[in-house]
Amino acid sequence: MEGLDINVDMFKSIDMKTDYMRKIPVPWRAMSRVFVALGDEHRQRILLTFEPGERLNVGQIAAVSTLSRPTVSHHLRILREAGVLKSEKLGKEVYFWLDKTFLDKTLSDVLDYLRVHT
Repeated sequence: MEGLDINVDMFKSIDMKTDYMRKIPVPWRAMSRVFVALGDEHRQRILLTFEPGERLNVGQIAAVSTLSRPTVSHHLRILREAGVLKSEKLGKEVYFWLDKTFLDKTLSDVLDYLRVHT
């Protein structure tokens, strides 16, 4: 490109891991799913709906959301599959709650990895 004066030698001194395709570290695998699940603003808002220790069903979440019930269900499924939420069916309703233990462990594992490897 015209006008770009790039000094290629400056990139030679950067210490980069040469095997970009290497395996994702084990502690990061669960976190990867969590990051994907939390990457959506609607799912972030759903999580912020929960009070500590509270269990909510789809209807309760949809009632305070701008999303339709099927869309809320879709987002809840993604959060549950990522491990962010747990669920239990009681009668006809499924109740969801934050899996604080899983989130704490997953985030701690990633932080531990970063402390050791960076």
